[in-house]
Amino acid sequence: MAAGGAPPRGSAAAAASLRRRRTSGAGAAGGASGNMLQFYTDDAPGLKISPNVVLVMSIGFIAFVAILHVIGKLYLVPKGSA
Repeated sequence: MAAGGAPPRGSAAAAASLRRRRTSGAGAAGGASGNMLQFYTDDAPGLKISPNVVLVMSIGFIAFVAILHVIGKLYLVPKGSA
């Protein structure tokens, strides 16, 4: 006999119990994912930017900061320290 009073594996009662658990869990997950999907609809408030634009802007920002670091190393070195 299985622990906790559960029906034995492979029985019709175990299959029915598994089906009940899956449908109740899917309903809870569907409700939570429904809340997340509202951020990706056309009705969502805010700025509409495609993922490609975000990628290009972030790479551009990283390149800009790297260029500023190089400029800082080349041109802002004290003249008498060499």
